Amino acid sequence: MSINDKAIDAAFVGAGAKLGLEIWCIEDLQLAPVPKSSHGKFYSGNTYIILNTVLLKNGLPQHDIHYWLGKDAKEADMAMASDKALELDASLGSYAVQYREAQGQETEKFLSYFKPCIIPLNGVFSSELGRSNSETYRVILLTCKGDHVAYVKEVPFSRSSLNHNDVFILDTASKIFLFSGCNSSIQERAKALEVVQYIKDNKHGGSCEVATIEDGKFVGDSDVGEFWSLFGGYAPITQGTLPTIQKPEIQPVKLFWISFQGKLCQVGTDSLKKEMLNSDKCYMLDCDTEIFVWMGRSTSVTERKTSVSTIEGTLYSQGRSTGTHITFLTEGSETVTFRSYFEGWPQKVEQNLYEEGRGKVAAIFKKQGYDVKELPEEDWQPFINCRGILKVWRVNGNEVSIVPVVEQHKLFSGDCYIVQYTYPGNEKDEHLFYAWLGCNSMMEDRDDAIYHMNAMVDSTKGNSVLAQVIGGKEPIQFYAIFQALIVLKGGISARYKRFIQEKAITDETYDEKKTALFRVQGSGPNNMQAVQVDIPTWQPISVREGSEPDAFWDALGGKLEYPGEKDIKGYVEDPYLFVCTITEGDIQVKEIFNFSQDDLTTEDVLILDCHNEIYVWIGQHANVRSKQALSLGMKFLEKDILVEGLSLETPIYVVAEGHEPSFFTRFFEWDSLKACMHGNSFERKLAILKGQMQKMGVSKRSPWKAYDFHSTRTTPDRSRSKSIGSDELRRSVSPAAHISSSKFNAPNSRRFSSPIPIARKLFSGTSPDHSSANNKAFIDPCTKEIKADGSVVSQTCKEPSFSSRKGHDMKLDEAELDDLNTYPYERLKVTSDDPVQGIDVTRREAYLSHEEFQVMFGMTKRAFYELPKWRQNKHKISLNLF
Repeated sequence: MSINDKAIDAAFVGAGAKLGLEIWCIEDLQLAPVPKSSHGKFYSGNTYIILNTVLLKNGLPQHDIHYWLGKDAKEADMAMASDKALELDASLGSYAVQYREAQGQETEKFLSYFKPCIIPLNGVFSSELGRSNSETYRVILLTCKGDHVAYVKEVPFSRSSLNHNDVFILDTASKIFLFSGCNSSIQERAKALEVVQYIKDNKHGGSCEVATIEDGKFVGDSDVGEFWSLFGGYAPITQGTLPTIQKPEIQPVKLFWISFQGKLCQVGTDSLKKEMLNSDKCYMLDCDTEIFVWMGRSTSVTERKTSVSTIEGTLYSQGRSTGTHITFLTEGSETVTFRSYFEGWPQKVEQNLYEEGRGKVAAIFKKQGYDVKELPEEDWQPFINCRGILKVWRVNGNEVSIVPVVEQHKLFSGDCYIVQYTYPGNEKDEHLFYAWLGCNSMMEDRDDAIYHMNAMVDSTKGNSVLAQVIGGKEPIQFYAIFQALIVLKGGISARYKRFIQEKAITDETYDEKKTALFRVQGSGPNNMQAVQVDIPTWQPISVREGSEPDAFWDALGGKLEYPGEKDIKGYVEDPYLFVCTITEGDIQVKEIFNFSQDDLTTEDVLILDCHNEIYVWIGQHANVRSKQALSLGMKFLEKDILVEGLSLETPIYVVAEGHEPSFFTRFFEWDSLKACMHGNSFERKLAILKGQMQKMGVSKRSPWKAYDFHSTRTTPDRSRSKSIGSDELRRSVSPAAHISSSKFNAPNSRRFSSPIPIARKLFSGTSPDHSSANNKAFIDPCTKEIKADGSVVSQTCKEPSFSSRKGHDMKLDEAELDDLNTYPYERLKVTSDDPVQGIDVTRREAYLSHEEFQVMFGMTKRAFYELPKWRQNKHKISLNLF
């Protein structure tokens, strides 16, 4: 679409260049910018254009456009509003989503911009005065509906307006009354108190009395008497009936093509395919209570304006509700809801060919369906102290046995384990429980592991965070807690053994007497993993780009075109927050837009979807316990609300209110004082409103900075201490001491989850729990002494080891370097025709003479081993020594 179809309004010059809200009011058929001080103040006689701009984690801005139609606005202004919204979208590159907002029927997304509410004013906007030319202070009665967003509407100041189902606010010159119908929910009453606070601050300068009136109480309280006197005295409210939730009749979804003449031509119903949409046309998707207008990227602004007029005219002629939501989408900016009406709509494709690979070879393999990962360019950092106390139990049916400390970093893929991690928090120790379910474990063992974990959590009085992780899908924090984790093939549980016997499957359980191959990976020396894999039966060879043999391409399914440059790794998308409603064992979820800590209401269960992990948050007054929470998390993954392809193996955390860990609170502007309050939502909000918030002695917590590994306690051999007592844990440096990260103060900005563990590194040397006395070749967990001819002299079995010297360096002692035999580069490189036998192939460079090393690497060996491991590997790769 060309923007030159028609000049864009001069008022939109520079629009979208800054984050946050920009608002224009249509005044005398002209756009007038609304000053920031008047944002949220809407006049029923006007129409408005609202642009919201946020910065996503991938660094790109996201624009949402809304046009708001006051109930008393002129038809000409309404028509102009939709046209101007299209022009604004065109000026932003036609990637924004547009929403039609009718007064009193606004979308929750729109209302979330103006917390706690908007209260439309009578009259019209005047850019000269910045206020209505007819606004005067008067006593008003408002009804307030909604729990996470407030729909506020003025109703006649009469006793007949009151009912038992809603919450009402009576605003007088000297006092604000909140009347709560006996059938209203606690969450609605609490949200209404936020509106009361808003009115008090904005209409009364923060100085007026507030009185709360409970439906049914009319004696013994002076505020109650004063309230009813304003209505001419007390009289019973009409009983009425409770609102009934009727299952709406499901109407078929219909797709229409909108012709250039403004006619609707049906092209499909229900079974819709993306292929039905052509880029040079506009379409209407009629979903009964919601309408979508899809505009092909090749259509002009004029064609789009014709489509909008056609849709609005159709709704009017059909007598459809004025509150019917209309969403306008340009090709490429389809929302999740819109895509869900089409069968097999392809997943959103990133601009990158692959998400995790960083090299050209990785791109080739990724295109052929192989899961390839490469080295990262920066290490992940944790949000908790990862030097605490670790305990591991193996689950075998009803038996739960503690794993000895020296063995607790070894997990079998056919077994299930319970991991308890204790670390220092703010003033007390925090507990984190994981149910680690091996990727090949039996379902019965998984159920038992979760059952036993819940029992352990109950023993801590529910003050712990618990999580369910599947082997191979662990969050990087899990690796950081172990620091060096070994995953072995097979299992020793009775059910696993019985299963492979019944299925006549070869038992591949790790045997230290046999040779084993491990893939060693991690994004840093403090979160390394060694995973046992199948031993290849073929001899690996090195292949240079441009000289690949035919067998290489045949193995990949044939030679195809591939990118000639590296692609930048894709970013994890922004998190989403959902409130859950549980009915008959199933869950229904509703998104909370522009969420904040205040949306974590104590009566609710909420799910924070971070894409690579989810958090189930349970309020203190919710009717759900932690035992049920993991099941709710699984149901959420199955529903895949955002159509993002969530894996059923996504890690699930369960967080109880009042015990939120720092790796959860980092997604919010967290106030610990609010988190420590008691009572239900209404009681808490009332305490804040009246200045009676409990003084708990806890200061406001700023966003977390990643925890500094190098400030933690270590033993003399640099291994993690396993016997630190509770008091010593408290004396160790707390993560709170390192808070200095930049703050996310923008009200509409979102927080992001931690990066996915995408790296693969090779380390050898010393593990956090064991020191090494020599420099044996890493063949498998059994160390073998090898003669020059390659024969094995002796074998000592111990776990694979990882270097942790200086926190991230792999470094050889000077004496070790001098004692090694030296060989020429031509024999040490991977592609050598006469390779040296019996050397540590992970340290080929160490066998170069000092002189040849200086020539090849351009630095001394000492300088090389001072580099971070990933830089060492990059140098080695470039010289064919890796």
